[in-house]
Amino acid sequence: MIVGVINTLFGYSLFSLLILLSFRYEIAALISTVCGVLFNFKTIGIIVFQNKNNYLIFKFIVVYIIIYLLQILLLKQLVAYKINIFVAGALILPPLALVSYTLNKIFVFPKYQ
Repeated sequence: MIVGVINTLFGYSLFSLLILLSFRYEIAALISTVCGVLFNFKTIGIIVFQNKNNYLIFKFIVVYIIIYLLQILLLKQLVAYKINIFVAGALILPPLALVSYTLNKIFVFPKYQ
C-alpha cells in the first residue's frame, strides 16, 4: 500500500507540475507515465512482488501503455464535463491504481503473489 501511495504521488506530482508548465494533459500524462514506468518498475517488482527480474520490464511497459490510454480516456471525459484538470487527475487515481495493481499481479508478476 505504501509503495502504491509513493508511486501515485510521484506520478501525480509530475503530471501536475507539467500542467502548471502549460503542457497539454495528453503530453503531461505521457511524460509522467514514462517516468512512472522507470520509477515504479523497481519499487513494485522488488517491494510488492519480491521480484528482481529485469526482463519483466517489457510486460510492465505494456501494462503502463494500457494505464496511459485509460488515463487519457478518463481525463478527456472529465474535462468534457468541465472538471478542472487537477481535480480530474486526482479523481482517476484510485481506479487507475487498482487497474495497475491488478494487471501487474495477473500479467507481469503472476507467480509472485
